[in-house]
Amino acid sequence: MTFPEWTKPGVFGALVGAVAISVLGFTWGGWTTARSADKKAQNLAAEEVTLAMVPVCLNLSEADTERAAKLATLQEASSFQRRKAMMETGWATQPGTDAPSQDLADACLVGLELDGS
Repeated sequence: MTFPEWTKPGVFGALVGAVAISVLGFTWGGWTTARSADKKAQNLAAEEVTLAMVPVCLNLSEADTERAAKLATLQEASSFQRRKAMMETGWATQPGTDAPSQDLADACLVGLELDGS
């Protein structure tokens, strides 16, 4: 079976066009793979849960009988140690979990508006 002479450039043009469209689509067109989209969705969900838990953290801090001592400890801690100090207060532990959340501790520190932070 013989093909007409014009098919070879046509096939090469189609292949180059397909590659070019794919490169443009994934770089500038906003196309994503399923794995990338799933990762973005999980990150967004985790951020939203953390933001939703900040009022709970602040309410726990207000209801704590040792609030003044814990706030003093937080203010005395260096900026690098504040997250750990916040996690030790117990205010950054989400209900239903045993371990405090680092992201919630950071967000709660911002919500407390400590001097010098």
